[in-house]
Amino acid sequence: MSTRTSSFGGGRRVPWRSPRGLDAALARWGEEGVWRQVALDHTLPPIPARTVPLPATLSPQTRQALARRGVERLYSHQAEALGLAGQGRDFVVATPTASGKSLCYNLPVLEAFARSAEARALYLFPTKALSRDQEDSLRALLNEAGLSHGAITYDGDTPGDARRAARQRTGVLLTNPDMLHSGILPNHAGWARLFGNLEYIVIDELHMYRGVFGSHLANVLRRLRRVARFHGSDPTFILCSATIGNPAEHAGRIIGRPVAAITESGAPAGERRVIVYNPPVVNSELGIRASYLKEAVKLTLDLIRCDVPTLVFGQTRNAVEVMLKYLRDRLAGDKRIDPSTIVAYRGGYLPNQRRDTEKALRAGEIRCVVATNALELGIDIGSLDAVVCAGYPGTIAGAWQRFGRAGRRQGASLSVMVTSSAPLDQYVAGSPEHLLDGGVEHARVDPDNVEILIDHLKCAAFELPFEEDDPLGDVPPETVQEGLGFLEQHRVVQANRSKKGTSWHWSSDAYPASAVSLRSIGWDNFVIIDLDTDRNIAEMDFRSTHTMLHEQAIYQHDADQYQVERLDYENHKAYVRKVAPDYYTTAETRTKVTVIEQDEAAHIARPPPAPHVKTWTMASGLGEVSVVSKVVGYKKIKYHTHENVGYGEVHLPVMQKHTSAFWLTIPEDFVSSLGVPRPAVIDALRGLLNAMHTVAAAGLMIDPRDLGRTLGDKDDPDGPASSGGGGGPGFDPTLFLYDEMPGGVGLAPRLFDEREALLARTRRLLDHCGCNGGCPACIGPTVGAEAGVRPRSLVVGILDRLGIT
Repeated sequence: MSTRTSSFGGGRRVPWRSPRGLDAALARWGEEGVWRQVALDHTLPPIPARTVPLPATLSPQTRQALARRGVERLYSHQAEALGLAGQGRDFVVATPTASGKSLCYNLPVLEAFARSAEARALYLFPTKALSRDQEDSLRALLNEAGLSHGAITYDGDTPGDARRAARQRTGVLLTNPDMLHSGILPNHAGWARLFGNLEYIVIDELHMYRGVFGSHLANVLRRLRRVARFHGSDPTFILCSATIGNPAEHAGRIIGRPVAAITESGAPAGERRVIVYNPPVVNSELGIRASYLKEAVKLTLDLIRCDVPTLVFGQTRNAVEVMLKYLRDRLAGDKRIDPSTIVAYRGGYLPNQRRDTEKALRAGEIRCVVATNALELGIDIGSLDAVVCAGYPGTIAGAWQRFGRAGRRQGASLSVMVTSSAPLDQYVAGSPEHLLDGGVEHARVDPDNVEILIDHLKCAAFELPFEEDDPLGDVPPETVQEGLGFLEQHRVVQANRSKKGTSWHWSSDAYPASAVSLRSIGWDNFVIIDLDTDRNIAEMDFRSTHTMLHEQAIYQHDADQYQVERLDYENHKAYVRKVAPDYYTTAETRTKVTVIEQDEAAHIARPPPAPHVKTWTMASGLGEVSVVSKVVGYKKIKYHTHENVGYGEVHLPVMQKHTSAFWLTIPEDFVSSLGVPRPAVIDALRGLLNAMHTVAAAGLMIDPRDLGRTLGDKDDPDGPASSGGGGGPGFDPTLFLYDEMPGGVGLAPRLFDEREALLARTRRLLDHCGCNGGCPACIGPTVGAEAGVRPRSLVVGILDRLGIT
C-alpha cells in the first residue's frame, strides 16, 4: 500500500544548504534505499474540527476562562461531556491522543465550583508526573475563571504544609491510586471536608488500568464510594481513555456501575504519514533480520540531522539506553548538533530529572527524546513532528497511542514502526494493514479476583466497620459476608452479634493498606547509589532489579555506563561505579511452572491422518499454578556489533507468584513413537509453544508480554523447565501458557475454552509461513535442528500425528 503523494515526501538536496524538515528526511531515505524495506506507506488525511456553540447555560466564570484562552466554541465531544455531567451521569471519553479530553472533565468541575464554594473534586492519574503536569494547567484555568478553590497534588513528594492545605482548603485534589489507597482512605476522617462535598471523581488514562493494577483500582474505588457515602456524598465519575475496544464495559467494571461512552471526537487532526519498516534479512536460514534497534537509530539520525523534533519509543529500559548511546555516539562529530539535546525518559530516573526533561521538551530545547511507554501518557511535551517506534508495542491501541504523540499541534506528522524479528512484529510487517483496519484491543480486569478482593476487604474493614447489609460497591452482599467470615476466622476482624444484627470491626494491630501493593506483588524499589559521589542516581522496581542490577551488571543511565559492584539485597540498595566498557549486559532467566490445583480438564483426540494410524490423545487443563523465575546468568553484548563476548553467573533468590494457566500435555509414548532423538522433539515442542503463544496473543488481542509460556512437566515439580534438558524417563512434555499477572485476569480460561481453535489457528500459521526450517514468524529462530531434522517440518509432523490438520 503506497500513498506517497502527501504534502511532504520529495525534495532535492542543495549542496550549499543544510536540508531541513520532513521532506528532506524522507528524500534522504530514498537515496539510502530505505523504501525497499517499507512494508506500509500510508497517509491519513487531515480531519476537520466539528464544533458547537458554547451552551447558553454556561456559568460566567467558565465563559471567562474559555474566553481568555481564545475558545469560542467547543468540540462536539466536549459539549457532549458537559451535557452528561449536567445530568449527573457517569461517563467515559475514549477519543484519540491530543483531542482535548482534559476540558471534558475540567469544564464540569468549573461549573460545580461556580455553583458552590464548598464543592470538591478528586483527580486520579496513574503516575506522579502526570499529576504534576495537570496541576499546573488546572491552576491556570481556575485563575482564569476567577475561582479560588485551588488545586494541589498530594503524593509522596508533597511537603507537610501543602498536605495540610490539601486536607483543609483545596478544591481539587490530584493524586494517584496508590496514595488514595494507602494515605487518604485509611485516614478519611482527616479528609471529611473533601469527602463530604465531593462532586466529581476524575480518572484519567483509563486504558492504563488493566490487569492487576486495574483490578486493584476497581476495589479502591469500591472503598472510596463507601467512604464518600459515609460522609454524605455520591460523586459523579468522569473517566478518560485513549481509544480501546470496550470503553463503556471497562469503565463500568472499574467503577462498579454502568457508564455512558463518548467515542466520536470532534477535534481536528493533521495529516499523518504511517510507515512500517521491516529491517533486511541478514540470515535467510534462520530468518534473522538486522537489529531493529540499530535500524531505528539509523532512521532517527536522518530525522535529527534534518531538524525534525523526534520521539523514539523503546520496548525496555535497556533498549532505550542502548539507542540513546548510539545516537549520541553517532552525533558526537556533528558540530551543528549538541548531543545533550538527545535525552532519555523512562522509569527509574529521579523525578527532578524527568521534570527537567518535560520542561525542556515543552520549551523546544530538545531535538530527540528516547523513551519507554512512560511518555505514552498525556504529559504535555510540546510539539513533535515524528515518532519512531523500535518494535511493535504489542497492541494496536498501544501503537496508535505512541503514534499520537507526534503532530499534537495539528500539523503534518510522521509515524514509523520498525519491526523486530519477534513473531508478532513479523505478523505486523506481513499484514501491515492490520494496523489500519484491525480491531482495537479490549482492556480487561478482574476486580473479583479472590486474593485482591480479600486484601481490600481488610482495608475497608479498617476504614469503617461493616454492618450486615453494608455493601462494598457492586460486590454481592453474600460474597462480602463470606469474606468477612473468612477474616473473622483469621482473627483479623471481630464480629459483634446482637438482636439488631451482626457488625464486623477491625481487630488487628496491622495497618492493612501498607501490605497491599496495587501495581505488583508488593516489594519496594531498590535505590541505585554511585560509589564515587555517594549520591542516589536512580531507583529500580523489585523484579527489574534481578535482571538489571545483579552484581557485575552494566547499568545504563543517561547514556553512561555503571558497573554494579555490590547489591545489598536485604536493604534494597545497589552500589555502582561509572565505567566505560564496550559492552552491556542482558540477563538469562529460567522459569518453572508447577500445577497447584487443576480446576478443569479435557482431552483432545482428533481423527488420525490416515486409516490404521493410532489416535493420540492430548490432555488439556486449566488451574492455579506456581511460577518460579530465577536469573541464572548474564551475557555481555558488544555495542554496535551486538556480538556475545562473555558470560557470567548470577546468584539471587528466586521470584515466585501464583497465577492461572492453560496447559497441554503430550504423552511420553507419543514422544518415543516419533523415531527421532528426544532433544529434537523437545526443541520442536518448544517451537510449537512459541507459535501457540503468537496466535494466542493475537487472538486475545493482548500485549504478548501479558502471557507467559514455558515447557515443563505438569506432574514433576523438579522436572525440566523451558530451558531444561531434553527430558528424561517418564517425562510428559507439558506446554504452559500462563497469565503473567499474579492471580490472573482471565486469559487462561479463555484459552482453555478455545483450545481446539487455538491449535487449528497455530497449524494455519505454520502452513502459511514461507520459511524453510523455522523462523521468528512461526516457531522462533532459537529452535535447533538435531540429527538433520528440519525443526519446522518436525513441528508440522507432530501436529499431523495429533490430527491437527
